[in-house]
Amino acid sequence: MQKSRMKDKPLSVLLHGVILLLVWHCGGQSQMIGPTQPLIAMTGDDIILPCQLEPATDVVDLTVEWSRRDLKPRFVHLKRDDAELLTQNSLYSRRTSLSINKLKCGDISLKLSKVQVSDAGTYSCLVPEIGAEAGMELIIGSVSSVVMEISKFKNEIIFKCKSNGWYPEPQVFWLNSQGNQITAESKNSAKGSDGLYTVSSTVTVNKRQTHSFTCRVQQKNINQTEEAHIHVSGDFYLVQCNPAVQITINVAVCFLTIVTTVLLIWKCGLKKTKISRHDEEENEVHQTEMEEKLQRECEEKKRLEDDLQNNEEDLEHVQRTIKKLMEQKTSLKNQREKLNILLQEDKTEMKEILKKEKETPPLDKDKKMQKRGDKKTNLEKRTEVHEELLKTTEKLMEETENIIIQMTERKGKLEKDREQIIKHLREKQRIERDLEESVRETSEK
Repeated sequence: MQKSRMKDKPLSVLLHGVILLLVWHCGGQSQMIGPTQPLIAMTGDDIILPCQLEPATDVVDLTVEWSRRDLKPRFVHLKRDDAELLTQNSLYSRRTSLSINKLKCGDISLKLSKVQVSDAGTYSCLVPEIGAEAGMELIIGSVSSVVMEISKFKNEIIFKCKSNGWYPEPQVFWLNSQGNQITAESKNSAKGSDGLYTVSSTVTVNKRQTHSFTCRVQQKNINQTEEAHIHVSGDFYLVQCNPAVQITINVAVCFLTIVTTVLLIWKCGLKKTKISRHDEEENEVHQTEMEEKLQRECEEKKRLEDDLQNNEEDLEHVQRTIKKLMEQKTSLKNQREKLNILLQEDKTEMKEILKKEKETPPLDKDKKMQKRGDKKTNLEKRTEVHEELLKTTEKLMEETENIIIQMTERKGKLEKDREQIIKHLREKQRIERDLEESVRETSEK
């Protein structure tokens, strides 16, 4: 990542040089730039709420407000007089922060840690002294794995699908082996005290047939889908025995049990202590292995979170750079048009001077020729300056276009990297949840 930033340095130097050449074109009131699309975050994650002053202005000594109008008190984070005040809503206590280094560059993005379901809403970032404000919507999501259960009742098989820990409320679908949707007998959804939803659904079919089903739970708002697949063959179900045969078998089993109990009871007593001790040792070894694996997964997850944050910061920097370059390109284009107009006027004026030189009477010829000569010389110098400025402008336009192409390619690569990091991070989160459950079950044993 450091090497990537070093490569950007020559481009940044050239960009600042171009902006300095055209500074007389710049000006205007600062405005706040925020995301145009809703932001999506999963519960437990950290997220950056982006907000940037354009043009960039140092706001370290200014008041910075982050708020939600639907809350009382409404402040999510408040910085005033170079101090972060404790007047924020208690829901966000110790979970928000601003970067001093970023504030110096007009970046008042807010870091929100350990996202909760209650964090969903519309946020506003404001610098009152400048009057610049922007709003954004944050959508919170939570996803959980799908569990399948099978039960039998008379001549029917009941398939039950269940998943808990979702937000917002998801939909449940059943699909057959061909991928076609089938109708479920029941669908239930309940919201817990933690704000998360638990959903379940059942399908009933006949026995002695081969069945293959997929239960899919999805939430389109956060673009999340989890599913479980089950396949049960017809010979899985045993035929019930005749009652008389069943009684005979039971009597035989009881007789054999009585005979063998006396022989086995003393062996069981000897082995019980050894087996119990062996099981405890195996459980301890297994729990240690699971805890070590969980630690490794947590470290890998932290590394991915750091990579994601660095990627998002780089992507934001590239997007701002592309925007400034496009504005610069437009400014250069306008300047080129103005210079072409000035050169056309120079040519017209030169034709007028040459025409008047031919028409000047002999008596006034010397005096007027000298005056027109001076004017002609000044015009030639001015034309030369305009031509030189036009060449410089065209060269700057070409260099700006090349930088835009490079930065656009960089943006595409960063976006692809971001998708891969998010994919791997979600997988690590799923593995971490499974490992925590395994460690808890092992410790209970």
